[in-house]
Amino acid sequence: MFGLGTQEIILICIVILVLFGAKKIPELMSGLGRGIKEFKKASKDIEGEITSATTEEKKQS
Repeated sequence: MFGLGTQEIILICIVILVLFGAKKIPELMSGLGRGIKEFKKASKDIEGEITSATTEEKKQS
């Protein structure tokens, strides 16, 4: 995973716990999940617009 070993991942998790505290982690993950969901939705919308534009262009040709 991105060239990180197990020790590095564990160290990053510990640093995150120290910086944000155990109570903030669920809020951060929830926000991250919403952000990923919105990103996927936007990419699907853009893909749909591109597909409809190319289909429309083919019909006009």
